[in-house]
Amino acid sequence: MRLISRLSCFVAIFAVAFSALPGHATAQQQSQYDVIVYGGTCAAVTTAMQVKRMGKTVAIVCPDKHLGGLSSGGLGWTDSGDKSVIGGLSREFYQRVWQHYQSPEAWTWQTQSKFGYANQTVPKDKPSDAAMWVFEPHVAESIFEAMIDENEIDVFRDQWIDRTPLEEQGAGQTVRGVTLDGSRIASIRMLDGTVYAAKVFIDATYEGDLMAAAGVNFHVGREANSVYGEQWNGIQVGVLHHKHHFTKPTDPYRIPGDPSSGLLPRISAEDPGKRGEGDHRIQAYCFRMCLTNVDENRIPFSKPDGYDANEYELLVRVFDSGWREQFRKFDAMPNGKTDTNNHGPFSTDNIGMNYDYPNGSYERRQEIIAEHEQYQKGLMYFMANDPRVPAEVREAMAKWGLPKDEFVDNGGWSHQLYIREARRMIGEYVMTENDCFGKRVTPDSIGMGSYTLDSHNAQRYVKADGTVQNEGDIGVHPHRAYEIAYGSIVPKQAECENLLVPVCVSSSHIAFGSIRMEPVFMILGQSAGTAACLAIDEGIAVQEVKYEALKKQLLDDEQVLAKASKKSK
Repeated sequence: MRLISRLSCFVAIFAVAFSALPGHATAQQQSQYDVIVYGGTCAAVTTAMQVKRMGKTVAIVCPDKHLGGLSSGGLGWTDSGDKSVIGGLSREFYQRVWQHYQSPEAWTWQTQSKFGYANQTVPKDKPSDAAMWVFEPHVAESIFEAMIDENEIDVFRDQWIDRTPLEEQGAGQTVRGVTLDGSRIASIRMLDGTVYAAKVFIDATYEGDLMAAAGVNFHVGREANSVYGEQWNGIQVGVLHHKHHFTKPTDPYRIPGDPSSGLLPRISAEDPGKRGEGDHRIQAYCFRMCLTNVDENRIPFSKPDGYDANEYELLVRVFDSGWREQFRKFDAMPNGKTDTNNHGPFSTDNIGMNYDYPNGSYERRQEIIAEHEQYQKGLMYFMANDPRVPAEVREAMAKWGLPKDEFVDNGGWSHQLYIREARRMIGEYVMTENDCFGKRVTPDSIGMGSYTLDSHNAQRYVKADGTVQNEGDIGVHPHRAYEIAYGSIVPKQAECENLLVPVCVSSSHIAFGSIRMEPVFMILGQSAGTAACLAIDEGIAVQEVKYEALKKQLLDDEQVLAKASKKSK
């Protein structure tokens, strides 16, 4: 007992000393800041950095224990599009990645020459601006933590905003965790009772919880094409853009040819709807798995609790059709690792199992996350072990596993589910595919996007001919880098005057399919931090920030706001 007492005392002393370090503040140290950033994503980091560099006090308050969101959660193969429009703090992050991998000590399981020099940008005229676009999860997290520590930013982790409904007021439902003073947020309250007050708040979560709690209007699901005059929004029955669909007729029933036997697991019996209509469905989530085939660093796939091989019967039928592309999205990372993403008609995307997530309670979200983890772990175990899987697939898959040196506090499994889309604000300006395609002039640029308008499947249904098919997978290239409007990160002024939203931006479903890339989130985070500081300096609402002043500061800080068109030959 005396030993336990001494150990407890030591742990308590160490915790106090550790919490006093920059980036590891305790919730009791201070509750009043110029700016509070809610969320632990990559956007939260760049937002807070920009605020601090502009001379304001700032804290990150987040439910997360690990900073960086998907960028440190397994998405190491950057969906970057036109890399020339990635500037400011976003580019600084990728420059730091490049710098890290120039050290021989960074190459533990592989040599740099063996990995190669792809996915790097090294300008001949300015080598110091070199950037690398692929990286291991723990490297990304260490860079984010270094950014926080270097800027002496307070971070309050494991802090969950109280989402208990309070009353119907104004534009939407407010909750107990937000105190409003007219159309301004005065403070936010956590589940543990801690209160944080600030002049400006920034919601940098994937879910938009602060935005929703403040009563700001938002949308979940796909808008009908008619809402914003679009082509690629809404239900897309019959549109098959990628290879994430059934290319050969596949029977959906437990007993082939017998509808009375019931559908196989993970196939919906609902009518899929008509093309172009809006619906409540959202694109599928998955974990971006970091895998390795380096034996010394590999944790073999194990059977998860609750495993049921029957959940993967549809995949057996895909294999029986001759499909063999299961390794197509094992994108190479340094040190013999991968960023493994969904590929094919039945893969890591857990189609149709996330509809409750955006507005779900914390408890419901945890159920969804746990179900996704069980499904995906079971899928990997199934492919590596089940005798119904073709031998060449089973034997090849068994050579892979989770890395021992990633996500070490979670058994090698990512701590971040890929929330591809949740709530989207309906703000001062709504970005649509027409902005991405250059069909209209986008005002007041605060950064640029360029990636494919990309939506993953939203449902798996039975066609009229009695075969199974997926729906919702869209990939349309904008063929240009496009501007993102300042109005897309601010609510309507009547709803909230001191909130900015750089992640759950004001956009249609399909426009968000391009905007939702991690480099863009970091860009928009920096721009949101800049606008917050200007609003504080002028004592005005964020909607009243003068664009010319905002533009000047962003350009001074090396953001890219426009790209000159190529002259025709």
